[in-house]
Amino acid sequence: MTDGFIKVAAATPEIRVADTVYNAAQITDMIIRADSEGAKIIVLPELCITGYTCGDLFLQDKLLNEAVKALFDIAANTRDTDALVFVGLPIERGHKLYNAAAALKGGKLLALIPKENIPTYAEFYELRHFSPGGGICDKLHLRGEDIPFGTDILLVCDNMDGLAVGCEICEDLWTAYSPGTRHALAGADVLVNLSASDDLVGKDTYRRELVTATSARLLSAYVYASAGEGESTQDLVYSGHDIIAENGVMLAESAPFTTGIIYADIDIQKLRLERRRMSSFAPDKALPHVTVHFCYERVEKTRLIRTFNRAPFVPSDADAKNRRCDRILSIQANGLKKRMEHTGAKTAVIGISGGLDSTLAFLVAVRAFDMLGLERSAILAVTMPCFGTTDRTCDNACRLAKTCGAQLMEIDIKKSVMRHFEDIGQNPDNHDVTYENGQARERTQVLMDLANKTGGLVIGTGDMSELALGWATYNGDHMSMYGVNVGVPKTLVRHLVKYYADTCKNPELTGVLTDVLDTPVSPELLPPESDGRISQRTEDLVGPYELHDFFLYYMLRCSYPPSKVYRIALQTFKGEYDADVILKWLKTFYRRFFAQQFKRSCLPDGPKVGSVALSPRGDLRMPSDACARIWLDELESISI
Repeated sequence: MTDGFIKVAAATPEIRVADTVYNAAQITDMIIRADSEGAKIIVLPELCITGYTCGDLFLQDKLLNEAVKALFDIAANTRDTDALVFVGLPIERGHKLYNAAAALKGGKLLALIPKENIPTYAEFYELRHFSPGGGICDKLHLRGEDIPFGTDILLVCDNMDGLAVGCEICEDLWTAYSPGTRHALAGADVLVNLSASDDLVGKDTYRRELVTATSARLLSAYVYASAGEGESTQDLVYSGHDIIAENGVMLAESAPFTTGIIYADIDIQKLRLERRRMSSFAPDKALPHVTVHFCYERVEKTRLIRTFNRAPFVPSDADAKNRRCDRILSIQANGLKKRMEHTGAKTAVIGISGGLDSTLAFLVAVRAFDMLGLERSAILAVTMPCFGTTDRTCDNACRLAKTCGAQLMEIDIKKSVMRHFEDIGQNPDNHDVTYENGQARERTQVLMDLANKTGGLVIGTGDMSELALGWATYNGDHMSMYGVNVGVPKTLVRHLVKYYADTCKNPELTGVLTDVLDTPVSPELLPPESDGRISQRTEDLVGPYELHDFFLYYMLRCSYPPSKVYRIALQTFKGEYDADVILKWLKTFYRRFFAQQFKRSCLPDGPKVGSVALSPRGDLRMPSDACARIWLDELESISI
């Protein structure tokens, strides 16, 4: 289970009702195929050795005996595989019949888990044949061995970091207090369900939502395999709907009315992080579970089929992205609206540069003022050209303010900065950090004083990606009275501005925003090129923001260690960035993230908009002097 990944499979074989010999052959073939693909947990449907739709044939000794024989044939014929396998069959115990799941590993029968909740409503009449298995905790003597038999059994792998698997059967999932809930609270990382769920109009949607919601509620992985082709169609049809979900996310799903195998890579490490992080998830080790231990013979590095969103903060679906953008703009605007109302501020003072971040902050202010019913002329848009300002950005800043009806103020700060350099003995030909930051701090002083003068608030423009990297001048653009962009990563800023441009219904504003979007990201603190073009490009200095936002999400939200972030970045950005480039910027990310926490520790207020945030009062309680050594040491150990 390298990096916490384990491959799982849900398989639906084509069966023949009551033909245990044929069914055993189909099941065996699927187990061998799934094992060859690296699956370590394989789940097959409910009663698949006999077929779910045998009806009163379940009362025949011949069928029951042949089912047990087929089970041991499957075990013997898969003894060279290295997967934990769950397969369904009827089992007799104490003159009662149980609908059970058999857990197999390396040719051995590890446990038998009976179905707890037996449906006797609508089209179901299982109680005619099967007894409920709830409360049973015993052993069943079978083929000379005592096999653990009961609903509350955990299968625990001793050589894979204690990976724990719990099992339930079909109807168990649909009940108010399912066995799976008990399993998860007792420590199960993965829940499996052997099912025979008939197909009805709309039931597939409900089933899908039920499985994914259960995995979210229990912070678990859920592998669901359902009966399909070959079951009797006398009164019902079975579609073989297989689903693999993880913490509310659908990882894999079979096409309707098909047989075959679906696979997914489960991230056990991430699930365990979520359980540690979510204080309301309360494990209960006192739950009476029998633990059955096993080991994998081959603990190789999982061959990943799982993909990772290269832009985890941005939905890939266009409609979802538009909905997300509108909601985020509303969150930002409502946050500013409340702060304006509470402070009684008369104006909003924003430094606009013609860049993406200040443009977004300005658009948020426009929306907030419209919600408040205030005149947009009370938005004071201040552009402060200095040594690195280009005509393009200055022109866009001015056009943006005028187009939206804000009050534009242009203050050239060159003389003030030069006077300041003279005061502190800074050579203006020395384009060092003092040269750059002196301009940023002068701009902040101007904005703060204008806010005092007009009875307003200074609206911060810095985004979350800049804060993660510390790419902000301390007490310069780092400081404001309310930071509307603090929860928005750089990769999302672009989409928010694009969404505004596409929906504002103002051709002139759309034109301005489109040009802002086409302008290179730059702090514009160094003199431009001789032809007037921007000379200082942020991503040349600090690295591509698409990489840094990727690193930020998987490091902070998923708590992946550096080597795991590197591994998935290699896979995700293959063909775009070489391995040495990814490693270089990943080292930069960790170094800066730790070193720059002191800037985040004194951030102004601002709204959280997504699952990742850096506020010292909210999501990130991190000391300013934490050491990055062990993270950087791990990266240094990586050989390319």
